[in-house]
Amino acid sequence: MIHFAFFCFCLTAVVTALSALRIVDKRLDCKQLGLDDCKISNCSEQRMVALREHAPTGPDWDPEHEQVGMDRHGLLPVINVTWRIKADASIRTLNGSEINIVEESTNQSVCVQFSYRIGQLLNPNDRRWTFSLEDVVVEPGYTYMVSIFNLPKPEIGDYTIRKQITIPGCGDKRIQKVQMCLENGSLWDPNMSVVIDKKPEMLSINVGFEATTYSERYQVSIQNSDFFYSKNVSKENRTSLNVTFEFDEWELSQCKMFIRIQPFFIRCKNHCWSPEKTIHYCPHHSQWRLILKTTLGLLVIGGCFVFLLWTTFHKDPLNTSSSAAKEPPEVFQLQERKRILIIYSLDHPLYKNIVLKLCAFLATKCGTEVVLDLLDSTRLGVLGSIQWLEWHKEKIESSSDKILILCSRGVQAKWRAMCGDKQVFLREDARSPVGDMLTPSLSLMVPHFIRSTSFKKYIVAYFEDVCSEEDIPSPFHVTVRYKLMKQFEEVYFRILDTEKHEPGKVKKIEGLSEDKYHQCPSSRALHDAIQAFRTYQQEHPHWFEDELLESSELEVEEDLDEICESLKTSTDLQTYCIHEPSCQSLEETRNWFYST
Repeated sequence: MIHFAFFCFCLTAVVTALSALRIVDKRLDCKQLGLDDCKISNCSEQRMVALREHAPTGPDWDPEHEQVGMDRHGLLPVINVTWRIKADASIRTLNGSEINIVEESTNQSVCVQFSYRIGQLLNPNDRRWTFSLEDVVVEPGYTYMVSIFNLPKPEIGDYTIRKQITIPGCGDKRIQKVQMCLENGSLWDPNMSVVIDKKPEMLSINVGFEATTYSERYQVSIQNSDFFYSKNVSKENRTSLNVTFEFDEWELSQCKMFIRIQPFFIRCKNHCWSPEKTIHYCPHHSQWRLILKTTLGLLVIGGCFVFLLWTTFHKDPLNTSSSAAKEPPEVFQLQERKRILIIYSLDHPLYKNIVLKLCAFLATKCGTEVVLDLLDSTRLGVLGSIQWLEWHKEKIESSSDKILILCSRGVQAKWRAMCGDKQVFLREDARSPVGDMLTPSLSLMVPHFIRSTSFKKYIVAYFEDVCSEEDIPSPFHVTVRYKLMKQFEEVYFRILDTEKHEPGKVKKIEGLSEDKYHQCPSSRALHDAIQAFRTYQQEHPHWFEDELLESSELEVEEDLDEICESLKTSTDLQTYCIHEPSCQSLEETRNWFYST
């Protein structure tokens, strides 16, 4: 096999700031022994086409070669695409191959054509003919769709092979040494050390750490629930830095303290990874402090005892009711209508029904404006999935609205597929008019989520009766995960940006507790939908595997989906929905939203 490397290949697309998709090398000579007239060029607008019976069959992926790595100079993250030609009779009609690489979040693409003719089924080494496109520059954390087909392309049918490649972050060993990752601190090991020194009525805490090449400035902070202090320090040609904090004994009311080092690397600026360390400094407290705390505690207890005695002998006989001594929780009144975007996976028709019933419950019982792809298919069809998600994400970021991520088996499986596992095709995605919306949602939101200094825009939850905490992708482990419907009241307080517990009082919302939420019609429908899916799972323990499609099954499902869509747009829509439960629930929910 001979790899074809490219230098300074001219792109027809403009290189945007969001993606660096381009080819860095170019070598015009692509000949190999036994191969006639091989050359490389940009893709032409008019491709060679042929009747299906005269077109060559599609290529195969070469599994023996690494896809993601660094370019030969070790400066840029790249992907290498390698494919093989099938050794069959159609090889005699083969004129070349076309390779397209598209960055999914921006639709930026690069296209290359290989033109050649092959006279023999196998190469001189008696192996299948193999070709490569190397050093295609990519961005860490982005997802790319790679497609290859042989020329001439059939006039009818499709022999294209496709593969989705997600580039790992700078923590991955394959790319952590490229220049852009080094400038993000991928190899920085702070080797943080903390030394606590006890002085008379004072406590000194010295924080030492190793500096690194691409950050000239650092902010060291120390905090607990009572205070926050920080100091800035510059490297100034030093390799090791030290920062000292001093406290009076009276300031240290708790035993636990958090220390954080914030670097400022060239690329990530104020959003760089910051190492943290927890220390316990109670063993360093002086003996007199312990005596003082004990004395104060006894005084408080004695004061409480005296107060109880006084109230016993001066109790008002007209106010003997015990209920007056204890105030009930304050019933919270809604102030404004909130909006929430729901991200989920179409795991099963019964699970889709749960999501739709949850939307109806949020709208009717909670007065929340719900944004769901299935309920906004018209605008989604006009804008496209990425633009639709971007539009709603920007509206949420500029307001107090929230994004609710419902985790399930499909969410975990699709996340792992984005990280390199086997691709996942679900039957409901193939049937849905909007397709798989979860994968582009994760591609768009996870990079923003992990770089965010606050997770208040995102709410991560799962239905405890039909899902588990193992269904939550690893990036969301850093924030609170809620169980539905057990903790729905807490979720709703998050939507409202309101604290449930405040000093001296506890707020509550009538009818949202786990044992009462299903007492109104919309919430009872949600409760019944959850129980129906739970019963189905118990009767079909391999239900998720049954929902997975192979690529051949996927084509059949897409054909059936087209028939379904034509029925849904015909005058027989009502008859169709009577016999299709998932359609019926969707139509009911849509009709409710439009009527209100």
